[in-house]
Amino acid sequence: MKAVVSVVGKDMVGILARVSTACAEKNANVADVTQSVMDGYFCMVMIIEIDQLSCQLDELQAHIKSAVPEMVVHVMHEDIFNSMHRI
Repeated sequence: MKAVVSVVGKDMVGILARVSTACAEKNANVADVTQSVMDGYFCMVMIIEIDQLSCQLDELQAHIKSAVPEMVVHVMHEDIFNSMHRI
């Protein structure tokens, strides 16, 4: 199973490191990541594997948010993501 993590906010050093560390602390493996900086704003989308997750997704989102409190963080299960983006 997978989930989609999005992180957006003012760019600063260490965002990717803090988010990936927070994921690892809850047994979520980062499978893929894309990031960019647009006009000073950091934008990242991660695909994480959650088969071995040691908490619920809402707890993971809170844990990531605590690692980067100045950012907007969303975590969504792949089934919900796929349903929302079906044409």
